[in-house]
Amino acid sequence: MRKYVIMGVQGSGKGTQGQLLARDLDLVHISVGDIFRWHVRNHTKMGAQVRRIMAAGDLVGDDLVESVVRDRLDEHDWNFGFVIDGFPRNGRQAEFFMESYDLDAVIHLELPDDEVRRRVLSRRLCPNCGMDYNLIADRPEQEGRCDICGHELVTRADDTPQALEARLRDYHEKTRPVLELFQRKEVVHDVDGRPPVDEVQSAIRKTLGLPPYVPAQDH
Repeated sequence: MRKYVIMGVQGSGKGTQGQLLARDLDLVHISVGDIFRWHVRNHTKMGAQVRRIMAAGDLVGDDLVESVVRDRLDEHDWNFGFVIDGFPRNGRQAEFFMESYDLDAVIHLELPDDEVRRRVLSRRLCPNCGMDYNLIADRPEQEGRCDICGHELVTRADDTPQALEARLRDYHEKTRPVLELFQRKEVVHDVDGRPPVDEVQSAIRKTLGLPPYVPAQDH
């Protein structure tokens, strides 16, 4: 059983890299951001709460994040292990995580703040079917329209310049100290998040001593 955490600032590719790693290793990918976005799209009580928080340009509170992660892990559907991104976000959560789960590795995707801004402010979302786009690397065929359902694309509520600056501050103040806690256990692996997706995934596999990554189209 393998248990991995992927850490990195917003826009560093945590979700994408987590999905690729989970797919080939038969692990469950747990994305805190995806869980919240599901609740927003499906108009749940939690979704309404998250929408209000994001509309105000604030960050989802640590207590709510911790509750969501605990509930998800308690489902115990991760027979071969899990890859989790977006958690832990502070020292308290890291301590809880280390006490509760014997982590194999923490993958830290390094990305400079200026590259974070460039990536995040280029993201677009289809509010109808949930497809993600990036105007830098993954543009829709028709400008401003979803390739899947044709709906008009929007900017995520948490992808405004103001919200991004708040996230960057939060990351540097709260999350970086978490890495220092994990480093005491000698489980942190730093990976450059700037190259293309396939190269980053290959670097992750290499640093973890896993079999080489083979892109899906070559399977």
